[in-house]
Amino acid sequence: MKAPLSERENERLEALRDYRILDTAPERAYDDLTALAAYICDVPIALVSLVDTDRQWFKSRFGLEATETSRDVSFCAHAILEDDILVVQDTHRDARFVANPLVTSEPHIRFYAGVPLLSPEALPLGTLCVIDHRPRELNAAQIRALEGIARQVVTELELRRVSARLAEALETINLIEGLIPICSYCKAIRNDAGYWSSVEAFIKQHADVSFTHGVCEACIDKHFPEVAEAMRQQDAGRP
Repeated sequence: MKAPLSERENERLEALRDYRILDTAPERAYDDLTALAAYICDVPIALVSLVDTDRQWFKSRFGLEATETSRDVSFCAHAILEDDILVVQDTHRDARFVANPLVTSEPHIRFYAGVPLLSPEALPLGTLCVIDHRPRELNAAQIRALEGIARQVVTELELRRVSARLAEALETINLIEGLIPICSYCKAIRNDAGYWSSVEAFIKQHADVSFTHGVCEACIDKHFPEVAEAMRQQDAGRP
């Protein structure tokens, strides 16, 4: 059975892409966590699964060769709809999964438990899940440990995102601190391609900022003396 989409699906996908994690190379930090999850839960398979538009992609996989599957057959697509861990003790006794190709053929899933990986905005990015080829249960201690490891996965994702943003900010700072050619008369800035543009256009190109415009008091005095005099008279008349 295909899982429905959440009401916040577009927001969820935007958050997932903001991490820039999809299709990246394996990393030891995540692989250690899936190995730990498999060991604690005594299962042959553990995954960090991220649910994309049409697929679930495995950032880390322990005991499984596949790197992704279709979202249509994804157990994790069901798990991200839950507030807490989703546990399927026996897929042969669950109408949602009994005819699923991942149950009827490789990897022959009989047991599944998935903890949603929640962003700081409570958006489910995917799951930390464990899988077995036979029906089983998890005890309370194993569930608590799995939830703790899931939180650690999210911490790794956040560290990655923050590091990327800091790197971008440093690049912007280095650019601004460098020698930037500025016209002595109109104050336009010349870019690396040799084209001149306004200060606003240059900064907007290299930093996520927008501008509002005003006129300082000195420029009002210089360019609009009548307005400056009227403003001074208005100020003088105030109590």
